[in-house]
Amino acid sequence: MLFAGLVLGAGLPLLFALGIRSLAWGAGGEAEVHESGVTGPKAQPIGTVLAFVLFAIVVLGIALGITFVVASGFGKALSFEHIYPTIVPKH
Repeated sequence: MLFAGLVLGAGLPLLFALGIRSLAWGAGGEAEVHESGVTGPKAQPIGTVLAFVLFAIVVLGIALGITFVVASGFGKALSFEHIYPTIVPKH
């Protein structure tokens, strides 16, 4: 449970922050012209793709957490016997 708490407690916000950083990297800085007339770094499309992948992982983690809470409220359990999580009766 300690590992799960660390992953969900610090891991998801870390992935979200990396997603935001990847979005900034993906957007580049060509729209801004600095006082010296030098433009910022060029856009990197892979940064935008990486950001959406990271955001999808965060959304899946949140959905899994909500599913766990709802299943517990109905007296059920979340099982990982298969590749995907399923809701099963508590034993």
